[in-house]
Amino acid sequence: MDILVIDIGGSHVKLCARDRSACRFKSGDQLTAAMLVERVREKTRDWHYEVISIGFPGVVSNGAPSAEPGNLGGGWVGFDFEQAFGRPVRLVNDAVMQAVGAYDGGRMLFLGLGTGLGSALVTEHVVVPLELGNLPFGHGGAGGTMGERVGRAALEDHGHERWSDDVHDVVDVLREAFVADYVVLGGGNAKLLEELPEAARRGGNEDAFTGGFRLWDEIVEPHDRDPHRVWRVVR
Repeated sequence: MDILVIDIGGSHVKLCARDRSACRFKSGDQLTAAMLVERVREKTRDWHYEVISIGFPGVVSNGAPSAEPGNLGGGWVGFDFEQAFGRPVRLVNDAVMQAVGAYDGGRMLFLGLGTGLGSALVTEHVVVPLELGNLPFGHGGAGGTMGERVGRAALEDHGHERWSDDVHDVVDVLREAFVADYVVLGGGNAKLLEELPEAARRGGNEDAFTGGFRLWDEIVEPHDRDPHRVWRVVR
């Protein structure tokens, strides 16, 4: 099956297929759902793909955006991506898609360090989308949420050293709370950490592409083998 993976970010949209080199185009706060489809079709006019995986930077319910993203244009809620592309589409939260691609067994907590804090928990090939950025987080007498303290604005306002300390604190607390075997740190700002928290490793852009391919992993195996563990996104 030929799969097109679309990873939507606040600054760029990244595209990948197994037989093509990855490419990208700018997104930003003017990018609407209809514009996304138009740009993707332009970029992939000579690509062959039968199905599509989309990583969406916002809350997803029943395979569709349930709220407009804060860092893009409008028109996402209620948009029919399958009709627009003319192909089957599986749309998940972008942190979920990266988590699926980064998973390497056990219980894994994925944290995306970008504009805010993306998050997902994976265990036994079951993916649970989370919104941990909404949790309150106090440090040194200051309040705010986890997303506010480790997001891009905090890095710019508070400086690298304090931001890095907050990231370490957040990772340590969440890893213990979710009894995670390991934590994968993705997102554009993960590369800025000079030292990683305990039991943490960096993810990469390729994780989103791997996750997009894995979303369509459904294999019929002979009855005398153990069932293949397909990916299931908990909604």
